[in-house]
Amino acid sequence: MQPGSDRKLKPRETLPQVRVRIEVPRWSFLKRGSSGEVDFISPLPCPLNYGCVPDYIGLEGDLLDAVVLGPRLPLGSELLVHAYASISLTDRGMTDDKLICATRPPTESELRGVHRFFRFYARCKALLNRYRGRPGRNACDGWDDPRAAIARARPRGSDWGPPTVPF
Repeated sequence: MQPGSDRKLKPRETLPQVRVRIEVPRWSFLKRGSSGEVDFISPLPCPLNYGCVPDYIGLEGDLLDAVVLGPRLPLGSELLVHAYASISLTDRGMTDDKLICATRPPTESELRGVHRFFRFYARCKALLNRYRGRPGRNACDGWDDPRAAIARARPRGSDWGPPTVPF
């Protein structure tokens, strides 16, 4: 899905529903990982409710990332939402899908804002990784169907623990 394209969002009935746990409430400065520990303190607040889908593990070995559009949600809250799109990032050479979720269809303006945010986020993460001495490509690779992102992930087993790769 490309913001501004002629493709329309699919009806909600055909979209996957996922359970999302909020790790970074909208406008928070603290970036937490799936372990719940603070990864870093951002100089800028996150404009999105950022979290994970605790039922899936993404390609980089951490829980599948998700954002939930709309008003600020409390840290640790869990909700069942539709995944309307996904956006793919490369972080240190690893694919890192992000599901774009909401309780109602997102507007084109919201989708453009999400795309702008992740392009900026990828540039900031590249600087942070360079500072931390972590090599590899960092980029926002664009839009995808949420079903494709979920298909690339694997179901979380009971033996899963936080990833050994430092984020």
